[in-house]
Amino acid sequence: MIRLSSSPSVQAVTVRQAANVALLGVSTAHLLNDAMQNLVPAVFPVFQQSLKLSFTQIGWVAFTLNVTASILQPLIGAYTDRKPLPILLPLGMAFTLLGMAGLAFSPGLAMLIVSAALIGIGSSVLHPKSSRVAHLAAGRGKGLAQSIFQVGGNTGQALAPLLAAFLIVPAGQRGFLWLTLPAAAGILLQAYVSRWYAARARGSAKTERSAAAEGNPGRTRGFVVLVLGVLIVLLFSKFVYLASMTGYYAFYFTETYHLSLGRAQTALFVLQFAGMLGTLLGGPLADRYGRKNMIWFSILGTAPFSIWLPHAGPVAATVLCFAIGAILMSGFSVIIVYAQEMLPGRVGMIAGLFFGLSFGMGGLGSVALGWLIDHAGVAPVMRICAFLPLLGLFAALLPRDSKLMGR
Repeated sequence: MIRLSSSPSVQAVTVRQAANVALLGVSTAHLLNDAMQNLVPAVFPVFQQSLKLSFTQIGWVAFTLNVTASILQPLIGAYTDRKPLPILLPLGMAFTLLGMAGLAFSPGLAMLIVSAALIGIGSSVLHPKSSRVAHLAAGRGKGLAQSIFQVGGNTGQALAPLLAAFLIVPAGQRGFLWLTLPAAAGILLQAYVSRWYAARARGSAKTERSAAAEGNPGRTRGFVVLVLGVLIVLLFSKFVYLASMTGYYAFYFTETYHLSLGRAQTALFVLQFAGMLGTLLGGPLADRYGRKNMIWFSILGTAPFSIWLPHAGPVAATVLCFAIGAILMSGFSVIIVYAQEMLPGRVGMIAGLFFGLSFGMGGLGSVALGWLIDHAGVAPVMRICAFLPLLGLFAALLPRDSKLMGR
């Protein structure tokens, strides 16, 4: 008598289910990580009041948080393309836990910067490693899997302003102690995922090294440099604009409309929540209408709404934040898959590079914007940043999807 459990079809379903659980696991870990990471800029007004910081000093905290991740992510991604190291999955979340505890007890700028660095290190481990898990768990649906992974992060980003408004603002810095609980949960979750990853990583790494060695003879170095250069310009426009919104729009909102910080955080929540929806839809829409078209739309399509935002009233501004978040966030997972298909066998390196660049550009942008705001004021700087999505015009230089795939 044949046992059903030994049937190939049943085994295939079991394997697919395990992969889906791993994918949902890293997406949830991404949610926890990004909620805690994005909580830091969301509570800059709290740090400014409790520690008497200038806008430039606030910018340095954001710089440390983002650049720590920026420097390490591509290095970790490239190294783990060759050597998987599943233990890094829970270890990255442990760094974030230490950072949360540090923020709760920071007496001044120095400890604040150290705590931000710990959170940045945790993020630098999570993104390339978890993105690789998503790639392994995807099967044929690479775009959808990357969107599911990324939507976890966007959901976390959406929750950050609410955590700020209802947890940190009332309790002050000590409220960060509550965030050690989701960090501990993240350690346990990533430890579970790491066991699935360890079982899959060795075979996949060998396959990817073979793909990297074969490469694509139709792709010259100039072609690769052109595509990466255009994608970096698009990342710059996206993440510097987001840095202006997540770090300083709350100041602009309260100063311009004379409303509470809680009301400003609600507008940012709308921005991030819409970004979650946009990210979830971005991958499937790119599969249907083309990755280049989706990348083009996600950046340039934001411009009409971002340019209008500084001139709108508080109610209209909230509506515009929804449109900006939904459109602008829809393209990041598509950009990553686009680059990974251009350089097969470099999944971790590409994920680390692009996540790292996103954080690095956001960090540098925060410092530059903080300095400008100290000298020129919030309103003029926010009006200038509104034009950054116009850099989406550079997407016209990207090769068609068919050329990218060598067809």
